[in-house]
Amino acid sequence: MIIRQFTLRQGRCVIRRNAARQWKRCLASPADSIHQSLQNQLQETRAIESEVNQYSIHHVQTIDAETHAPVETDSIAEDFQELLRQQKVTGSLGTEVAKHYQPHTLISNPPRPSDVTLELLLASQAHLGHNTSLWNPANARYIFGVHDGIHIISLDVTAAYLRRAAKVVSAVAERGGLILFVGTRNGQDRCVVRAAGLAGGCHLFERWTPGSITNGLQILGKCRLKVVNEFDEEIPGFDSQLADRPPLKPDLVVCLNPLENYIMLHECGLNNIPTIGIIDTDANPTWVTYPIPANDDSLRCVQVIAGVLGRAGQEGQAARREAAARNHITYAPAENLKAPQRDTRSKENGDVHADALDAEARQVSRHT
Repeated sequence: MIIRQFTLRQGRCVIRRNAARQWKRCLASPADSIHQSLQNQLQETRAIESEVNQYSIHHVQTIDAETHAPVETDSIAEDFQELLRQQKVTGSLGTEVAKHYQPHTLISNPPRPSDVTLELLLASQAHLGHNTSLWNPANARYIFGVHDGIHIISLDVTAAYLRRAAKVVSAVAERGGLILFVGTRNGQDRCVVRAAGLAGGCHLFERWTPGSITNGLQILGKCRLKVVNEFDEEIPGFDSQLADRPPLKPDLVVCLNPLENYIMLHECGLNNIPTIGIIDTDANPTWVTYPIPANDDSLRCVQVIAGVLGRAGQEGQAARREAAARNHITYAPAENLKAPQRDTRSKENGDVHADALDAEARQVSRHT
């Protein structure tokens, strides 16, 4: 259809010269001669269309992969078969660009302290600070430079301080300490729960209740306490002795957003509880004991730091259980705990469960 229209519209250019001359002569001829000229013109036009259709068939000149010589094909089926053969030969060539960033892996398989690299921190946007007009002068030693009015955090300092914080978390977990992970911003709940589960500690992803540490007897007085042995197995029989004991205080607090939890950090300072926090360029590094200069607005950066600290706590817990298997206790025993009294009749009857309870009670009296 396209060729026919092209031929009719541009007949002077496509039709041969003699046909064009006949077209000119037919304009001045009588009606019969005009009709005969039109018939001849139509036949010539159809002949030209057939020639164009023959040359417009899809001919693909392929190249042999071995000899690099052109291969002539005669039909569309052969062209398609040749295309499949070339795809089979050259399909394995080249490289595939895989997806490097998978967000769920930072929760399901967080990095370890040994996996901390500058590339990982750079990919997690840990180097991006705030505008230069919002900076805190106390962070001058953590700032690398300025780009487009934004402070750039030195990733060398971030990696060094993150490894130091990981060692602190691992040491506290190895000595049986209680670690509290706090992250109250939107999206931080999953990484906070995951890090606390790895380190065997507690987590908080909602609003901090003021006075939970300084006035813990009134706020957390109804929380249940339990006695465990060196393998974290609960030992029954101590409920009566735990009724009047004050609630436990964390031995270490990891805060992922210190700006929103200043009251909690102040209470930790009043009770000499060490803290670890992510310090951006607009925060005060003196609020926490072990600052980690990084971007606290990037969820990916927060997930990386929380995962590293959670893995560090997991390593500390594993080291503590391994030492307990060698009958070496790494933490001080609990005070004012007495072994539970059992019925003397069960001893006379040779109750095996009662003997095991006595053995566990003796371990608790020494090591818990």
